[in-house]
Amino acid sequence: MWTRQYKKRNTGRYIVPALATLFLGYFGFHAFHGEYGISSKLRLEERKAVLIAELDRKRAIREELEQRVQLLRDGTIEKDMLDEQARRALNLSGPDEITIMRTFAEQN
Repeated sequence: MWTRQYKKRNTGRYIVPALATLFLGYFGFHAFHGEYGISSKLRLEERKAVLIAELDRKRAIREELEQRVQLLRDGTIEKDMLDEQARRALNLSGPDEITIMRTFAEQN
């Protein structure tokens, strides 16, 4: 019977650590850059701050409009608001008055 002697290779003991390193590297990369990663969280927080600022601005506009509407409700109509709305609807002004027409965007 023939017996062959094999030299022990050192590469076998590096396979498991190499696979573990690749595995951890893959998941580490996606933990930072993935859809739900750390960088995405920072972008979402920045977007949240922008949207909250926009919401506050829209609320202020709505509250201003609600105040103007409250002045026109039944029983509490103020003469100045009534006069302003009537002149705007009829497109009239007195000969000694200066009329400045503003669009809705300019009022905000």
